Amino acid sequence: MKAVILAGGYGKRLRPITNTIPKPLIEVAGKPIVEWQIEWLKFYGFREIVLLIGYLREKVVERLGSGSRLGVKVIYVVEDEPLGTAGALKNAEHVLRNEDKFIVVNGDVITNLNPLKLLELLKSNKSIVGVIAAVPLRSPYGVIDIGDDGRILGFREKPIIKDYWMNAGVYAFKPEILEYLPEKGDIEKTVFPRLAEEGKLYSVKFENVYWRSIDTHKDIEEASRELSHATIFAHL
Repeated sequence: MKAVILAGGYGKRLRPITNTIPKPLIEVAGKPIVEWQIEWLKFYGFREIVLLIGYLREKVVERLGSGSRLGVKVIYVVEDEPLGTAGALKNAEHVLRNEDKFIVVNGDVITNLNPLKLLELLKSNKSIVGVIAAVPLRSPYGVIDIGDDGRILGFREKPIIKDYWMNAGVYAFKPEILEYLPEKGDIEKTVFPRLAEEGKLYSVKFENVYWRSIDTHKDIEEASRELSHATIFAHL
């Protein structure tokens, strides 16, 4: 079974780092994002990794090669121009069309959630085309707990807001998804709303897992600190 990593973007919010280093190769706690991802996927049994690459692609290929160093087989699919997440997947149709199902992950996500749970739900319901991993929303700001009388009870730094869920950027798809994909565009905007309307898109909620999207310089700093002191990735 294949796992797909969407790794072709420019990483504009991480400039000037991404002027010379593609986003997948940015180091977090001493390891490139893409290697965190490959080791995570390998732990859950994925041995064929399809990397959708574009910007500074030669550096990704130089770093990962065949994937044998990490114990996997890496297949590269190149986009010559930015196609968006949906277009990048469509560009890989020749690699994915014969798969019963496959996992897709955004190239900026570091997590330890169990992607096999998405595949289990996908397999259990014939009408489902896609499953999205959902994680509780983390507030981007610290919050103040205030009593009814206005007295400050305490402070919480960037708490998890469990009443709201966000797209974790980890998906499971059947090959039917390829019929929905445009040549260009983002899957979140062009495909997911249509699948939801048709009742073919589901989610699995993950609580008490590690999840980080590396979008800003601050994300690099915070995730590096978290992963340097955490035991949640001890198996990787």
